Amino acid sequence: MTPSLIWFRSDLRVHDNTALAQAAREGPAVAVFLRTPGQWRQHGHGDNKLDFWHRGVLALRETLQGLNIPLLHRDLEDDTEVPQTLLDIAREVGAKRLHFNREYPWNEARRDARVTRAFDEAGLTAIGHHDAVAYAPGELLTGGGDYYKVFTPFAKAWHRQLSGERLTLRDAPAPQQAFPVATDPPPEAPAWQDAPAAAEEWPAGEEAAGDRLERFLRFRGRHYVEQRDFPAVKGTSTLSPYLALGMISYRQCMQAVLAENDGRLAEGDAGLVAWVNELIWREFYQHVAVGFPEVCRHHAFQPHTEALPWRSDDESLKAWQEGRTGYPLVDAAMRQLRHTGWMHNRLRMVTAMFLAKHLLIDWRRGEAFFMQHLVDGEFAANNGGWQWAASTGTDAVPYFRIFNPTTQSRRFDPDGRFIAHWVPELAALPAQARHEPSAQQRKAAGYPAQLVEHRAARARALDAFKNLSA
Repeated sequence: MTPSLIWFRSDLRVHDNTALAQAAREGPAVAVFLRTPGQWRQHGHGDNKLDFWHRGVLALRETLQGLNIPLLHRDLEDDTEVPQTLLDIAREVGAKRLHFNREYPWNEARRDARVTRAFDEAGLTAIGHHDAVAYAPGELLTGGGDYYKVFTPFAKAWHRQLSGERLTLRDAPAPQQAFPVATDPPPEAPAWQDAPAAAEEWPAGEEAAGDRLERFLRFRGRHYVEQRDFPAVKGTSTLSPYLALGMISYRQCMQAVLAENDGRLAEGDAGLVAWVNELIWREFYQHVAVGFPEVCRHHAFQPHTEALPWRSDDESLKAWQEGRTGYPLVDAAMRQLRHTGWMHNRLRMVTAMFLAKHLLIDWRRGEAFFMQHLVDGEFAANNGGWQWAASTGTDAVPYFRIFNPTTQSRRFDPDGRFIAHWVPELAALPAQARHEPSAQQRKAAGYPAQLVEHRAARARALDAFKNLSA
């Protein structure tokens, strides 16, 4: 029988995979995974994500072998080689059709368009499926036919127009008859620039993702609202790396919530409803990346904020990156990021706002640093979060809202446990002193003075934004 190709990218699973399900329905399937590690690094991905990606492909390879689906692997210089490489593989195995799940940011969408065009010109067929989001970008629009710029009406429309079909799980393929194409040897790990985060912290593959989802819903999901903002508590799902690389789908997450919440997503248990809202935020930012492509080209969503007088202060930037700002919660969060490849969501807001407003350093420099270290680095979500915190983006926090890191610390790490873990030089201090050590306590602990004083930094940021609007 004529095989179909399934091109895996950031969808490393066999369950609930739209492209794979369609390819398997047509007959034997041959899987392909293409790497462009040099280009991935140019686009900001660091060793934590590349390692997780690599281990995810190894896990996928093992699962596919159990289904008799061969996996072919190629390393390329950049994505300009992708169309011809896929055509060559199609001809080698005798495939007439290629299936893939769409990716939406600017570069990925252009790459996929080149592939589709090349297959069409060669008399073959390439089919892109909408799999990563409930609504394809451009499908969920305002009454005026525009992309949404604000999350809340987007979320309301998302729920209002939701149909059961959008949450229907795709069947995993049954084992196929052995096909006369051999699976390639396992790909070698990329050459690391830095040691990636410990693999035991982030076990890869869809089985690990499913286990994490089950544990979250069983033990923490119903407490999500009360616990999600406290970094010393395991109150979040930590599923973001698995969602970013498609080791689990949004449909699997939503179906699990439906099963736990009496068939409801927008009502019922407050914790589960709040977590669903976070999944919809991820989709919102995917739509923004398509509807407003300037954000994919290093521009602010709000054009007038391009004139902000960002400071060039490499020493302060480095202190922020290394967790030496003199604000214990900020420093603890940055050290968590560098050590684990992940940061608690509340702290992503705190650290981003500190860089953009306390230090008045261009948010793009922070966005790039996060991408370099995050195991869950995903362009749309990372860019959206950074622009939100910097008051340059869609649905952004008002410019005059500037988190006081010490207040945030006392509120969300009240006994200083998170600080004590990641800033151990302060662990011997009384709990309440960890939030804002005195000069004497800093000196004794070898902990730095504050880079900036909160009130002065706030006044400077407000002046910058006020002068901008004038």
